[in-house]
Amino acid sequence: MISYKPLYETMYKQGITEYALIYKEGISANTMYRIKQGKAITTKTIDTLCFILHCRVEDIIQYVENLKKDVC
Repeated sequence: MISYKPLYETMYKQGITEYALIYKEGISANTMYRIKQGKAITTKTIDTLCFILHCRVEDIIQYVENLKKDVC
């Protein structure tokens, strides 16, 4: 499972709001909605966020192992 928690931590550290990403940097509101819902975004979007925030991919997303067990 991909977590976007690092994105919000990076935004907080840099003092950048969702409003700024949407209205000043051109990230779509739909993309921010998808991030909030934990849904997939494109690598192009991740690249754009890294460029805007001057950070690395791991400052945007992280892999969290899904702990659910398969039921047989």
